[in-house]
Parts: sequence; C-alpha cells; structure tokens
Amino acid sequence: MHDHPTASQPPDQFWDGFYRERSQVWSGNPNALLVREVTGLAPGTALDLGCGEGADAVWLARQGWQVTGIDISAVALERAAAHALDAGVEGLVTWVQADLAEWARTGPGTNPGYDLVCAQFLHSPTDLPRDAILHRAMAAVAPRGRLLVVGHQDFPPWSSHPAPVPPLPTAGELAEELKLEALGWMVETAAAVPRTVEGPEGQRVVLNDNVLRARRGV
Repeated sequence: MHDHPTASQPPDQFWDGFYRERSQVWSGNPNALLVREVTGLAPGTALDLGCGEGADAVWLARQGWQVTGIDISAVALERAAAHALDAGVEGLVTWVQADLAEWARTGPGTNPGYDLVCAQFLHSPTDLPRDAILHRAMAAVAPRGRLLVVGHQDFPPWSSHPAPVPPLPTAGELAEELKLEALGWMVETAAAVPRTVEGPEGQRVVLNDNVLRARRGV
C-alpha cells in the first residue's frame, strides 16, 4: 500500500508521488473536449500544459501536430514518452519537465509562438497560480493561433480533492478575466458541457466542464 502524497510537499514531489501510486493513473485516451474542439483545425505547433501521462499530446501528434508537452512530474513524463513511442509519434513530441508557473518559451527571438496552446483541467491540491499560468499561456499563442482552456465546473461528491474555494470561473467569466476580446481575441467557444460520471459505488451524477476556446488576432 502506498502512502498518499500530501499537498504540503513541494509540487514536483507531490505529483511524482501521485503518479507512483499506480502504474497508470489516467485512461490513456485524450480528453473528449480537446478532441471536440481541435478536430477540423489545420495541424501546426501545439503546447500542452500539464500534459501528465501524455494522452492529449499523443493524440495531437497523431493528427499531425508538432507538440511540446510540459509537466512538473518526471514520472508522468517518462510514461508520456513511452506512450508516444508505442504510438509511433515520438518524433512529433518534445517533453519538457517544468513548473507551469515558471516555464518560459525558448527558441529564436523571432519564434511566433504556438498555433494551439492547451490547458486541460488545471486543478491541484498544491499551490497553483492558475491566473499567472493562463497569462503565460496566452503569451505563448502565435498570431491567429488558439488558446483552449478546459476545466471542471462541478466536482463529484466522492472526490478525494476538495473543490476550489472560491469556485473556478465559468468559461465566460474566464474570458472576461483574461480580457480576451479587449485584447483583440475572438472567443469561439465559451460553454459549460455536461457529462455523466460514475462513482466508486456505482452512483451516477451529471457534472459540467467549462470550455473556453479563443483565437488570437494578428
């Protein structure tokens, strides 16, 4: 039996401990809302923030995207690299171990940024400066590129991690907080999407996920 990692640990130690609790934490399938929002877009360069075990990054690579996946956990990134290798897309994904609050885009000064920047479910029982991370994400989007932010609006009653207090903003509220339209972005999706989930004892509840997709201007 593994000791459950505690939120008082440094974030890298917490998340390494989280992933070591099981040989595979997530399903290995891409997030359904990522698939919904990205299908049909012309592939380019993509940045996956908090990529975990790599399912979203691998799916993007399979669609022809050149992907950079960032996560703080070395354990998760080792699994992500193995997933990419198994999928035959290891040449299309670059893995970077970094704290999302401190990472910086590297490359030539003329680097225009990424055509797609994804932030999927930025929730953590450890300290997570979500606003700062999302502003960094915005800055990493290339002209005419897209930002995709997906997060839980509701949390299941059996969750081992408490829901954020105060609650996270809705997609529309987040768009206003980030001043997207005022900064010349076009909001393409701002919605709460319901999904039915099953708990450990077979109980079923309907939860909502917030989805924000916006396109940067020139």
